[in-house]
Amino acid sequence: MTTTTQTPTSTFSLRKLLGRKDMAMAVGLVIIVSLLIVPLPAGIVDILIVVNLSISISILLLTMYIKQPMEFSVFPTVLLLVTLFRLGINIRTSYLILLEGNAGAVVTGFGNMIIGGNYVVGVVIFLILMIIQFVVINSGAGRVAEVSARFTLDAMPGKQMSIDADLNAGLIDEVQARARRKAIESEADFYGAMDGASKFVRGDSIAAIIIMFVNILGGFVIGMLQKGMDAMTALQNYALITIGAGLAVQIPALLVSAASGLIVTRSTSEDSLGTDLFKQISNFSVLTVSAIIMGVLVLIPGIPKLPFIAVSVVLGSASVYVGRLKKKEADSQPSMIEVTKSTEAETPEDMLELIVIDAMELEIGYSLIPLIDDEMPDNLLKRITGIRRQMMSEIGLVLPVVRIRDNLRLQPQAYRIKIRGQEVAHGDLMLDRLLAIPGNETDEELKGIETMEPAFGLPALWVSEGERGRAELMGYTVVNPVSVLSTHLTEVVRIHAAELLNRQMVQEMLNQLKS
Repeated sequence: MTTTTQTPTSTFSLRKLLGRKDMAMAVGLVIIVSLLIVPLPAGIVDILIVVNLSISISILLLTMYIKQPMEFSVFPTVLLLVTLFRLGINIRTSYLILLEGNAGAVVTGFGNMIIGGNYVVGVVIFLILMIIQFVVINSGAGRVAEVSARFTLDAMPGKQMSIDADLNAGLIDEVQARARRKAIESEADFYGAMDGASKFVRGDSIAAIIIMFVNILGGFVIGMLQKGMDAMTALQNYALITIGAGLAVQIPALLVSAASGLIVTRSTSEDSLGTDLFKQISNFSVLTVSAIIMGVLVLIPGIPKLPFIAVSVVLGSASVYVGRLKKKEADSQPSMIEVTKSTEAETPEDMLELIVIDAMELEIGYSLIPLIDDEMPDNLLKRITGIRRQMMSEIGLVLPVVRIRDNLRLQPQAYRIKIRGQEVAHGDLMLDRLLAIPGNETDEELKGIETMEPAFGLPALWVSEGERGRAELMGYTVVNPVSVLSTHLTEVVRIHAAELLNRQMVQEMLNQLKS
């Protein structure tokens, strides 16, 4: 009796290997290396040029849809790989141009469509694209990346101190603090890498110009000496193919350069670039005045009327649409505060509350009432809980109940802090703005409303939410109004801890120790 044994299948599976995400990177590197050393037919080069164009468009769109630059933190590495891929395509197209006199259908299509078969026009358009990419986009993006890297490094100590303060106040735990520190380090690494990656794109622009003139000169020599062409025929044939190849490669390069400019100038936001752009430029007055100006320009003698009328109509329609949209949003917003009056009769216990002096009291103007809204994720009540934990861990003081009252006698944006009925501190807040405190090395001015930071008496500015990213890059520490008030409360408790400590509090501490 014979028995058959089944050999176990190999654990190595090509499908599993190709399904791994890191294999895509390995395949891409192999393609880039093959472009540098392996001759490829014109059909494959056509496919690679189209792939290069699609990658560039995808990168540009991705930079427009991200909400903050760190969502595309691998962009500097992607920029290097795309640049190498583009240079490899340049080498393959140069090989085909000089050896076969034909670089593929895509190159020929670009040459005929964009430059209309005229190599002089092609040279001019190619140089214009190079000037736009090299002088305008690359230089600007490189400068922004350099400044962003410097200011990010300068702002790191202030951000670290802010994280430590939140951790000590109990607002975040150790895991969240570690994640925030990691995010700050990653941001500094990103802008530093972008500062260097911009040099890749700049060098690629210079290489493209050199490659174009080398190919034209080489094709001119080959056409005359090896193929027996006259000078004009050789120049016409090889110049058209070379310029078409240059345009096929440099148009995607221009898109990637634009993407690098967008990502380094993108500030942190809750929405995509298109949403932020619509919110900030959709101003009814601006659109209306612009439409009127375009309409008035039609009256100038000798000026073509149709383009100005068309633009005026578009701007006017946009202003009407924006006006209706703003009105609809305003009508749909519910009132922020609903005041209800109690109809119950006051009891003797209610009257006793009027003569009881609270250990600590916070009075706020009516504009600051949203700070104590329970529906807000970061309200003052939660911050006071964190302050109570912080004081207990730092100085062993059990913070008494902080009674919060609205006082119509105060200014709408004002507040004051009382201890046992006596005012010990006061300040003002602007809920629709952020407080920007300059750092030690801040040497640039920021537009805002000048004020004093209430807890430590430092000069500061109230800035809008749109200025947050710019302020942080300039070395300012930016905090919201809730953080300003909670920090002020913390410092008041530290200073007046002896006044808050009473016999009952000491007895409770002793009882807790005994138990």
